[in-house]
Amino acid sequence: MTSAIPAAPALPGWTHVYSGKVRDLYVPAAVAADNDGPFAGREDVVLVVASDRISAYDHVLSSEIPDKGRILTGLSLWWFEQLNVPNHLVATTVDGGVPAAVAGRAMVCKKLGMFPIECISRGYLTGSGLIEYRASQTVCSLPLPAGLEDGSRLEKAIFTPSAKAEVGEHDENITFEQMVDTVGIESAEALRTLTLEIYSRAEEIARERGIILADTKVEFGTDPATGVITLGDEVLTPDSSRFWDAELWAPGQAQPSFDKQYVRDWLASPESAWDRASDTPPPALPADVIERTRARYVEAFERLTGVTFV
Repeated sequence: MTSAIPAAPALPGWTHVYSGKVRDLYVPAAVAADNDGPFAGREDVVLVVASDRISAYDHVLSSEIPDKGRILTGLSLWWFEQLNVPNHLVATTVDGGVPAAVAGRAMVCKKLGMFPIECISRGYLTGSGLIEYRASQTVCSLPLPAGLEDGSRLEKAIFTPSAKAEVGEHDENITFEQMVDTVGIESAEALRTLTLEIYSRAEEIARERGIILADTKVEFGTDPATGVITLGDEVLTPDSSRFWDAELWAPGQAQPSFDKQYVRDWLASPESAWDRASDTPPPALPADVIERTRARYVEAFERLTGVTFV
């Protein structure tokens, strides 16, 4: 069970409707005296705000990582510019209608009919894929060659969907055939093609910058105005992808990653004195774990974009 998610901030002109582990969603309020913005009364947009919250082991921690929401948003915006795929962006600046209180960490987006599928592409063997491979030499029932290790590069990237779970629950890996049963063959094939195209393009860009994109998760929805399958949510951030330092990559062992590795390692250590099997929430993070985690997110942003994070 996930820990309690803090209340989302009130934003003039917007009504809070949902909070996930990291993001808060708002819809435009009805036309009122305090709402003279460009989206007043509209039903086709949603405000997506990335908080500084961090989750681990299906819990939202009480500690936050400073600037994490701005880094995730900045990276997503940068990647949207690199990808030749329709996306959900409508406005990203205060002048465009983003509330000043969440500027830099928020996007006004098209409201899509989201597919209930996490679209995952893997170019390297690790994580839950490695666990399945060791048991059956498959990943999501796709057969792979013998002799692969933790961190091995796959000959060709594979598409391994999962079914979305409720907040605090694990997403469930499913086969492509199960995905077809959920969304239909035409949509399933289109989502697979788009996901693999995004991974291929992003993997090439990251590699040019000395970073390995081991795998990534993307989400899509249908634009109700056009019927076009559209890329939504965040894209290619340390929260949705595994980024490794190419110089340190060494198959056969766990790879250092640009994400919340320090958080997971500390929570699993005797120092935290936390029993993961219990119903108690995780303890607050020490300052040095927070600082090192923030530094990894900043490094990922700067190495990928080539821009100094301010």
